Amino acid sequence: MAESTAAFVRVARFDDDGVLTGEAVSLDVRPASALIRGGGAAIDVLVSVVLFLGLLWAVSGLGVDQAAFRAILIAGIVTVIVIVPTAVETATRGRSLGKLALGLRVVRDDGGAAGFRHALIRALTGVIEIYLTFGGLAVLVGFLNPSSKRLGDLLAGTHAQVERVPRVPSTAFGVHVELTGWATIADVGRLPDPLARRVAAFFTNADHLVSESRLRLATSLAAEVAPYVSPVPDAPAERFLAGVAALRRERDLTALGLESARMAALGPVLNSTPAGFPER
Repeated sequence: MAESTAAFVRVARFDDDGVLTGEAVSLDVRPASALIRGGGAAIDVLVSVVLFLGLLWAVSGLGVDQAAFRAILIAGIVTVIVIVPTAVETATRGRSLGKLALGLRVVRDDGGAAGFRHALIRALTGVIEIYLTFGGLAVLVGFLNPSSKRLGDLLAGTHAQVERVPRVPSTAFGVHVELTGWATIADVGRLPDPLARRVAAFFTNADHLVSESRLRLATSLAAEVAPYVSPVPDAPAERFLAGVAALRRERDLTALGLESARMAALGPVLNSTPAGFPER
């Protein structure tokens, strides 16, 4: 019973927030949709067709007899649709040319890198669901599966995840021109963590708030922040909050830089051995 429970715990599954590993850690990853997976598969199939046509062109110039031509044809088909995809996905840890173009990667259901066994199972199953059914079976299973898995993924225990995400725009800002004089003399204390998080959340979501709610929330936060600031400037609440956030960021960065410099200066002392202590 204990062995079966442990085996169950080691298995990862998908939940509403992403991938839940065997250690009950939720991974914030986004499985690829069936549509984008179809685009990657179409590129891979096109590459395979080009490779096969190149093989036929090379063999046609050899002048071999019909039996040898059939043997080479069968070997070429197996190489192009099974051996090459397996080798490529194994060597690139789950990336083919189509997946690389669309920013996808095939991984295990627990988030780990896919290996040779997974790539071979997917390639063998792909013969049926992609080539023999012209992709119809893969599309049907992908649209019916919540994680857009095709039949090969279900058998191999893998899924395709999106690795190429948009770059997060920087939300850093400085002190408003109106408050530059105040910033040179302001004493801004460290805000309590819950209050600092609420101020950061306000600026993150400010553009999505209506004017009345934005002003009301900024005024409320400014009243909570004011006891930690001296002197309090005569400025709109939102500009005041922005100035406080910018000054705290700059001063925290300066403090971290000084701490790193002190630790670097103490490095030789901390890492050295006492006088006369033998080197080992």
